[in-house]
Amino acid sequence: MRWENLTVESGGHSRATDAALFGADAVVSRTFDTPEFRGITFHEVRARSIINRVPGASRMPFEWTVNPYRGCSHACVYCFARKTHTYLDLDSGIDFDSQIVVKVNAPDLLRRQLGSRRWQGEHIAMGTNVDCYQRAEGRYRLMPGILSALRDHANPFSILTKGTLILRDLDLLVQSAQVTDVGISVSVGFTDPELWRTVEPGTPAPERRLDVVRTLAEHGLDCGVLMAPVIPFLSDQPAQLRATVRAIAAAGATSVTPLVLHLRPGAREWFMAWLAHHHPYLVRRYERLYADGAYAPKWYQRRITRQVHDLAQEYGIGPTRAGMPRRIRPPEPPEPTMSESTQLSLI
Repeated sequence: MRWENLTVESGGHSRATDAALFGADAVVSRTFDTPEFRGITFHEVRARSIINRVPGASRMPFEWTVNPYRGCSHACVYCFARKTHTYLDLDSGIDFDSQIVVKVNAPDLLRRQLGSRRWQGEHIAMGTNVDCYQRAEGRYRLMPGILSALRDHANPFSILTKGTLILRDLDLLVQSAQVTDVGISVSVGFTDPELWRTVEPGTPAPERRLDVVRTLAEHGLDCGVLMAPVIPFLSDQPAQLRATVRAIAAAGATSVTPLVLHLRPGAREWFMAWLAHHHPYLVRRYERLYADGAYAPKWYQRRITRQVHDLAQEYGIGPTRAGMPRRIRPPEPPEPTMSESTQLSLI
C-alpha cells in the first residue's frame, strides 16, 4: 500500500509539514499532548483494501494478513518491518517509531471484504508486520471492530503481539474461539530486564506479556509463545535460554517456538547503530555472523532451536504454537556441516 492508494479522513487539521510530506489530499495528521503519545504523530488514512495477500516470494508461512497500522511505537530496534516505512518516504529509524499510519476505516472495510463473494474464508494473520496492539490501539480501538467482523463471519485468524492491550478484547476472543479457529501467540524473546529496556523500549515488560499468556490460559484460550528474537551473544547463553523457557512454561504457554534474530535492510542499519552504542565490542562478531545476509547461519539457528526444544520438553511444553495452523511454523534449519566448536571460532 502506498499513499496514492489512500484517501483523506474527514475532519481534523493537517499540519503544513505533513501536507508537504504526504500531500494535503492524502492524509490527516494528528498529535496528542498526552504522556503516552508524546512525540508521536498519527497519520489517519482511509485504506481501499484491508485484507492483504502476502507476496509469493515472501518467507512468511501464511497467505493473508490484516494490518490496521503501519509503523510501531514499540520501537524494537530489530523490527524487520522497518524497511516498509521507506516506501512512504519515511525513514526506517525514528520515523518508524513515531510516525504511525492509522487505517481508521479498517473494521468497516474488513466487514465488507469478508462478506464479498470473492472471499473464501481463508485464515487471516494479524500482528505479523507491526503490532496491532501497540499503544495507538488504546486510542483508536480498531481491533474490537476487526475481531467482531471475523467472529460474525466465523473466519479463522491468528494474532501475534507484544501488547497487553489484547486482554481488553478477551470476551471477543473467547466468542470467536467458539465459532472458528483462533490462534494467539505472544512474543517473548528473553526475560533479561536490562536488555528489554534498551532493545524493546516501547513494549510492555516481558513479565507483563507472560501475564497475558497466563490470563488467556485461565480463560480457556491456548496461547503459544514466539520466543523471538533470540539475540546472538546477548540472550543466547544456555542459562538465559533456560530462564526464558522456564518463565514461559510457568505462565502456562501451550508451546514455544524460537526464532533467531534476522536483520533485513532497514532493520539492519538501525540495529547495528544500536549495537555500536550499547555493545561496541560485538560489532565485529555480528558482521561475521551476518556476513552472508539477513539471517544467521543455519548451523547457529539449528543449535538454538535444538536447545529451546530440549528445554521445552523438560518443562512440559511443546515446540510449536498451539492453535496456529501448521503452515506458519518456522522451518527448521538443516544440520550443520562442521563442528559447532569450529563454527563458533569463526565468529
